[in-house]
Amino acid sequence: MEIDRRSLIGVAATLPLATMATAQQAAPPPVVWPPAEHFPLWPNTPPGAPSRLPTPSSERNGYQGAELWLRGIDRPYVAVYRPKKPDGRAVLSIPGGGYGFLSVSNEGIDVAAALNPQGITVFVLAYRLPREGWRNHADVPLQDAQRAMRLIRANAAKYRIDPARLGLLGFSAGGHLGAMLAVGHADRVYAPVDAADTQPARPAYAGLVYPVVSFATAGLNSRSSGMLLGDNRDPGLLARYTPLNRITADTPPIWLLHAMDDATVPVAQSLAMVEACQRVRVPVEAHLLERGGHGFGALHLPAQAPGRSWPEILGRWTATR
Repeated sequence: MEIDRRSLIGVAATLPLATMATAQQAAPPPVVWPPAEHFPLWPNTPPGAPSRLPTPSSERNGYQGAELWLRGIDRPYVAVYRPKKPDGRAVLSIPGGGYGFLSVSNEGIDVAAALNPQGITVFVLAYRLPREGWRNHADVPLQDAQRAMRLIRANAAKYRIDPARLGLLGFSAGGHLGAMLAVGHADRVYAPVDAADTQPARPAYAGLVYPVVSFATAGLNSRSSGMLLGDNRDPGLLARYTPLNRITADTPPIWLLHAMDDATVPVAQSLAMVEACQRVRVPVEAHLLERGGHGFGALHLPAQAPGRSWPEILGRWTATR
């Protein structure tokens, strides 16, 4: 079902009464997106815009058919979720979706619900998808991620955060983008547009949840490589977008979460990241779950599952950064 990106509007009013009752029972709860507080990334048309911008659309899909998936991001933006008692920490949450859609519910809205009570301000990135007509399409998500970090830092006082404690939390393909931001925060992927671009884009730390860090070993079920790079297999471009091979002593601390039964992105991706970080003495912490599959987000593990408390574990870890 395609709907306006700013709200979810039910169709029950157009149905007969008997069908309406069934629809109301089966319909997932509404999702408010974006929240009242959000801001655009670019003052004008985003870099590399096609002559005709993508058409925004959204649907309910994924876990129990209740997740909100976005496509056609024409003008990327950041949703802001403030805690009642901010303590200066902040996270840029980067939803996944194989670079083909954005799963903003369980990897954005739910992240805020889990981290806000800990005093952490959460910014959810609605970034452009590379295969929707943009020029230099492989650079498009990284352009948006860098710009988001710089704008948040430029307005740190407004959001009551400490710019030195701004990290990221990326999921799946969003984990790839988060890893790229960790290693490629200084890559020149767009021309500066205003004073905010003098701010650093380097995250204080990178939390990566079931991330893709190397397309070469991402597994047959991962679509991230084809959606980001398309048919372009230029060795230089592939090397630049393989964050696993770009870890250096300057890489920020890494926190990893992965289920060992993940059939979409193999746990070997996170294990390789641990080895790469240890090789150059980058602080790294990894949490491996026996079960969980892929795409469990912040709140979709069973209540009794040991890994359900991962947001609290992450919160304690960020307090040490």
